[in-house]
Amino acid sequence: MSPPGLLPPSQADAHLRVLLVHNRYRAAGGEERVVDELEALLAARGHAVVRLERDSESAGRATAAYGLLHGGIAPGDVAKAVRLHRAEVVHAHNVHPLLGWRALAAARAAGARTVLHLHNYRLACAIGVAFRDGAPCYRCRGRNTLPGVRHRCRGSYGEGVAYAAGLALQQPHLLEHADALVAVSAALADRLGELGIARERIAVLPNAVRTIAPASAAGDGRYALAAGRLVEEKGFDVAIEAARAAGVPLRIAGEGPDEARLRALAADADVTFLGRLSGERLAAERRGAALLLAPARNDDPCPMTVIEALADGLPVLGSDRGGIPELVGADAALPAGDLRAWTAALRALWTDAAARAAAGAAALARARAHHSTDAWYAGLMAVYGAR
Repeated sequence: MSPPGLLPPSQADAHLRVLLVHNRYRAAGGEERVVDELEALLAARGHAVVRLERDSESAGRATAAYGLLHGGIAPGDVAKAVRLHRAEVVHAHNVHPLLGWRALAAARAAGARTVLHLHNYRLACAIGVAFRDGAPCYRCRGRNTLPGVRHRCRGSYGEGVAYAAGLALQQPHLLEHADALVAVSAALADRLGELGIARERIAVLPNAVRTIAPASAAGDGRYALAAGRLVEEKGFDVAIEAARAAGVPLRIAGEGPDEARLRALAADADVTFLGRLSGERLAAERRGAALLLAPARNDDPCPMTVIEALADGLPVLGSDRGGIPELVGADAALPAGDLRAWTAALRALWTDAAARAAAGAAALARARAHHSTDAWYAGLMAVYGAR
């Protein structure tokens, strides 16, 4: 017999019926790309997979608050989807504000195993990124979410109260109704452990991509690249200042509330703002780049922009925060906000094509070892077999 909580080998290896559950964010980002990659991977491996999604963009503030405070809206939709699809596994990603813990409870009651995929700090942090006042912030711990209200992390007082109360109410129920917890980096899992989530329950499964380039073209790159949402915690001001000091052309892909400040900062530098790009256009930008800059100031758990760069053979200079050192390696992890260190590292790579080519080859090796679909799939099957 199999140990308690594990599927017999014949079942664990068989094709599964999987229901992906996700509440899309108002501003789509890396988590949406991970869900897309996961669906494609499971389908390619012969599993029957469908998605049930809610969209925060379509929900008004009152509806979102109701969902948060009541643990989700219409959990019967999840139970119905489980039964119609005959799902054996419900793999949930973001559940706030419209799905909530009741989605997991409904899935379990309908006979499915439940997996809660943790991409950020949303179990305790109302804004998910654990960042304020220019630095990582972990004032909210466990079910104590009142600091987020005092500091108005959600902007308005009313929305802050709804999020604080909703997260505090939902957290124990989410943990109770999740058969397995998955974090996208060891750094995230460890931090959640410090915030009161049982670390031993959390499996670590880094993000992956379907395609890894056969070779690196970084030695012929014509500019440095930065990509992501234009917000303070991404540290793009450091990328601009370092590029200016090192004399390197910089292209920035993305949009967000920090754009006006960044454009003003870059007024006298060789910086091109590309706006938000499709996946195909961003891939084309990577193919022309010499390296990627990822100077995050927050503890970014596992940025997809970094993994996609590695998979294209693009050297990455990343900050020493969150899960980024796990992705790029200790030698390429720089102190967040240390402009002198960023300028020196950028200049060294920019002026040495051979070093860039070697770093590009090393990036591909890291992608193949840690972020291939084979590695991701093996981890997923291990998680899906757990109860």
